[in-house]
Amino acid sequence: MNFKRFGRPAVIAIAAGLALSSCAANEGATPASDEASASTLTGTLNGAGASSMDAAQQAWIAGFQTANTGVTINYEPSGSGGGREAFIAGGTDFAGSDSYMSTDELAGAFASCAPDSKAVDLPVYISPIAVIFNVDGVDELNMDADTLAKIFSGAITTWDDAAIVALNPDATLPSDIIHAVHRSDDSGTTKNFTDYLGQAASSGLWAEKASDTFPFPGEGAKGTSGVVDAVTNGTNMIGYADASQAGTLSTAKLKVGSEFVAYTPEAAAEVVAGSPLVADRAADDLALDLNRKTTNPAEYPLVLVSYAIVCNEYADAAQGELVKAYIEYIASAAGQAVAEESAGVAPLTDKLEADVAAVLATVK
Repeated sequence: MNFKRFGRPAVIAIAAGLALSSCAANEGATPASDEASASTLTGTLNGAGASSMDAAQQAWIAGFQTANTGVTINYEPSGSGGGREAFIAGGTDFAGSDSYMSTDELAGAFASCAPDSKAVDLPVYISPIAVIFNVDGVDELNMDADTLAKIFSGAITTWDDAAIVALNPDATLPSDIIHAVHRSDDSGTTKNFTDYLGQAASSGLWAEKASDTFPFPGEGAKGTSGVVDAVTNGTNMIGYADASQAGTLSTAKLKVGSEFVAYTPEAAAEVVAGSPLVADRAADDLALDLNRKTTNPAEYPLVLVSYAIVCNEYADAAQGELVKAYIEYIASAAGQAVAEESAGVAPLTDKLEADVAAVLATVK
């Protein structure tokens, strides 16, 4: 991805948004205890990125600021691509991203990092991606990767198509046009969704590479909230969104092996636990190669892992100290419990928690 496309105006726009998100987080914080007030950390920390993890970020920010009253943390849910670009350009101190950094991004320079230092991907958030729908007269829906690939590529256009009927023989499906909503912004959720379709669908049905940018025309909406709003307020709609923000929308079951599986945080965590690290990356980069082809119905393969992207070493040591402390908190058992309560996501496995802590111990 060419981060120059992000440009100075966009970085300024994110900075403006950060001030607003900080106010929301400060309002949600509970009064600090005397022990918390003893924290010696001070300063302001700016982050931006994945909108999927915004609910968790706001809960983390409130918890961290309660324990560290001299620190202000801002997080702008600008989308994974925007978050990575802002971090690379030096507009933020860390990024949140539902997709790990590309090899091209890793080969470049990072403005906030010390000379000759790079950035690393640290998994801090695990969540299923829900296939959300709003279809007249339909409360339950079964889907498989082949059918979803055809719907979102435009090959299937009506709800009573034979492929959908075959998966849902007991449903009364309308003959109306399918309105498939995708993310209009660069999105790690989109990259995970398209990665699932590319790996799990039959050969040739989804030939596009996994990408932050949705590869087909159609109905787009900005951010997770935009997709959820479009599906909620439309008719005969289908879309994809972080499950923590699906709200009261109906969600489809996915075919895994011979069964149709509803998403759960536990099933998402099972897939992550069985997935290896991406090959040929630095030893301290914890990007995961998620197993989309599982046939185990205890696993839900349409899952995203959100990463905190941070420098190995910061140009400003004081900012490095703040980043390290904050990410240590959100990746800890206590921080993961906060995210689980606020957003219903799956906590990191014990191994991932330990691996992230080991990398953070070297950040400065």
